Amino acid sequence: MTAASLTQGLKARALQAGFGLVGVCPAVTPEGLHRFHAWLDAGYAGEMQYLAARREAYADPRHILDGVRSLVMLGMQYRTDEPVPCQSGQARISRYAWGTSDYHDVIHERLRELARWLAEQVSGASVRGVVDTAPLLEREFGRLAGLGWIGKNTMLIHRDAGSWFLLAALLTDLELDYDPPHEGEYCGTCRACLDACPTQAFAEPYVLDATRCISYLTIELRGTIPPPLRAGVGDWIFGCDICQEVCPWNRRAPISGEDAFAPAAGSNSASLADLLAMTDDDFRQRFRRTPLWRAKRRGLLRNVAIAAGNQGDPGLAEALARGRDDPEPLVREACEWALERCKTAAADTPQSDE
Repeated sequence: MTAASLTQGLKARALQAGFGLVGVCPAVTPEGLHRFHAWLDAGYAGEMQYLAARREAYADPRHILDGVRSLVMLGMQYRTDEPVPCQSGQARISRYAWGTSDYHDVIHERLRELARWLAEQVSGASVRGVVDTAPLLEREFGRLAGLGWIGKNTMLIHRDAGSWFLLAALLTDLELDYDPPHEGEYCGTCRACLDACPTQAFAEPYVLDATRCISYLTIELRGTIPPPLRAGVGDWIFGCDICQEVCPWNRRAPISGEDAFAPAAGSNSASLADLLAMTDDDFRQRFRRTPLWRAKRRGLLRNVAIAAGNQGDPGLAEALARGRDDPEPLVREACEWALERCKTAAADTPQSDE
């Protein structure tokens, strides 16, 4: 079997497995490695120390698979329903986390299918699939594989699919037929993503200061959310989609047919009161196999309290007052802060003369 026919067959199998985007590139040092190093040196990674700890490994995909020659870059689309407008007492979760499954599990299963197929075609082939946990600059290799350009919001953008997709990679020691890299970028003079960010997380176009990003603050940050950034978090309790929602390239992004990303009850608009009442067992039962598990109960309830405080809804005061007795100091502090905000909002509300 020639490299071209093997690659063509592999791409067909990837599409059948549910990946909407697929491209192939050589396993080389990524062009943007120096930008990654500069980003780390600037302190923009915050508490994500695992990135700096593997700093040198990002220079060569062989640190993931010895003898690797090719990378198959894959995109799984996750756009489903449109977000339900938040009412008082409700909060928002990032679209990729609406479903009942963790996308890592979903994609790893499909990667195993592709790896088995490839091993059947070429006996002795070495193959490994990864989903955003290995030292790999996925967006750089996505561009190299022709899947799109890295936009001003640092997302990989495809002209037809926009950016509503999750990246994965299949590494192999086989030499495949490579796609031409994506040349140029099509953000032009647009600043929609930069101007829409409520926490001003973009240090400059194409550079994200993660320590100010709502996704980082609500997922990666383990301690208290800095008070100056809390108002900017708004209604978000897990992740953030703002810079993607305003991107013109996402206006015609296709709808995903993947059932795993369909909104579960209470995900496309979540109840703050219900979440504040969650015990450890409740959290485990509801979120154990979803992306929200990463935040842990204490982190999620911290976020819920911040969102409640930002809304200032006196109707949440009772739930927040109970949160002041939570066993987790992180939750207690956030509830105390939010309760004061609710009291201030109630005091500022004009009283009827009737």
